[in-house]
Amino acid sequence: MDHEAPIIHLFGLAFNVANMITVVAACLIVFLVTFFCTRKLQIKPTGGQNFIEWVVDFVRTIISGPMSWKEGQQFHLLGFTLLLFVFVSNMMGLPLVITIGGKGYWKSPTADPVVCLALALMVILLTHYFGVREQGFKNYFMNSYIRPVSFLLPIKLLEEFTNALTLALRLYGNVYAGEILLGLIASLGLSHGPWTWIVGLPLEMVWQGFSIFIGSIQAFVFTTLTMVYMAHKVQVEH
Repeated sequence: MDHEAPIIHLFGLAFNVANMITVVAACLIVFLVTFFCTRKLQIKPTGGQNFIEWVVDFVRTIISGPMSWKEGQQFHLLGFTLLLFVFVSNMMGLPLVITIGGKGYWKSPTADPVVCLALALMVILLTHYFGVREQGFKNYFMNSYIRPVSFLLPIKLLEEFTNALTLALRLYGNVYAGEILLGLIASLGLSHGPWTWIVGLPLEMVWQGFSIFIGSIQAFVFTTLTMVYMAHKVQVEH
């Protein structure tokens, strides 16, 4: 079940300890996996190198959909990092939940709306940055908001807000719902001793597998939408 997260206050700001721990852990896991899989690169890849090369090729395919590779290759590392980070973050709350004194210290960081909104906001800000860098501020503003007709400006500004909101809430809703249901199934399995284990254990295993599938899909969707939004900002529509 969901547990209240520990909060610390610094300089008048509230910080979620569980989010800080799990976000740092997710970054560390991604770094270590990438580091150890690329330590001994070979012409004929084996093991971890095969995995990394598959991810690299997969991200390239994602980028090549909404934009040409000539324009999109500069976002290859961004897409690679986003895909691995979101995937790892989605998986972290599935194997275990750590609670101390009724406070939750370990869960999927993407099961928190603040983390998902921060990721989405970062992505939207990056699309604006690269759009201005590629076209210059004046051309970027004209191509993104004024052309082909200026009266659509309010709708296009609203779209920026809804893009960030839907990008975040889609990820948060799927991951959070999965963890809540895992908690409910676990509670069912422990509610009446061994008899409920017979029902709870198979359900828990099935839902774990389904949650891994959903978490993988959400990492793919988040990365794909990031590249779609990026393509809209860096490419000039004719």
